[in-house]
Amino acid sequence: MLSKEMIAMSYRSLLVALDATPANPVRVSIAIALAREFEAHLIGLAPSATVELQALQAAAAMDDYVSGACATLLAQARALAQNFHQRCGAAELPSFEALADQTPAAQSLARHAQCADLLIMSQPDPSLPDHRQHAATLEQVLLRCVRPVLLIPYTHREPLRTRRVLLAWDGSRESVRAMTDALPLLRRADNVWLMHWRRDAEGEAPAERLACQRQWLALQGVDAIVREEVTALPIGDALLNAASDTGADLIVMGAYGHARWAERLFGGVSRKLLESMTVPVLMSH
Repeated sequence: MLSKEMIAMSYRSLLVALDATPANPVRVSIAIALAREFEAHLIGLAPSATVELQALQAAAAMDDYVSGACATLLAQARALAQNFHQRCGAAELPSFEALADQTPAAQSLARHAQCADLLIMSQPDPSLPDHRQHAATLEQVLLRCVRPVLLIPYTHREPLRTRRVLLAWDGSRESVRAMTDALPLLRRADNVWLMHWRRDAEGEAPAERLACQRQWLALQGVDAIVREEVTALPIGDALLNAASDTGADLIVMGAYGHARWAERLFGGVSRKLLESMTVPVLMSH
């Protein structure tokens, strides 16, 4: 049983997205492992509705088709929820629930995430025929979600490791929010890098702000190594290179965007990471 002090530093409720993609079993395994590690309640959510089907419902001539498609998707969602329930039971988790929801995926995930500390999803797989729909759903979830989102690369097949964490920092509200949201994982890490990139070697480095941020992390029980680099690379590439150089297991960063991903950080680093992530990424908007 966790002490009151440990509970205050922990994730107490986790939400994992359920779908029929090949990445689903690994994502569920990671969610179960995290729930066990944090002694957290685990919710599995399988949304069944899509934006496309909602639009089709406006066409009376398509009523029969839409009704049949909705019934099929709902049956699939219920099967996913049942499988999740069985896996949690087999893992002997003490607290879990499985939900099948007819609300559109992005809306459903963002709404249910309000009652969780962390949402777990997967990077869209570009080889799948409905890749664009998955990407659009993820985009909308990141923009709507009030909780951090842990993204697992679609190629990831191993247990989640969070012993070496790379924090991407630019002093913005989003990056600070991500850092705060990641604290339960950061406190368990062996190595944490707080990194900032800039373009001009002659420009003023934000040394004072970085030192202040490092001090704040130390007060939270996180000993971070500060690294400030000058680079001519796109920042997304520099970030991925740094993850490789440090052997990071996890990247923590802000998610930037507005209604149509009008990104303003690093010329599109959020999109670069969504498309090219090599390790799990925790994002907060």
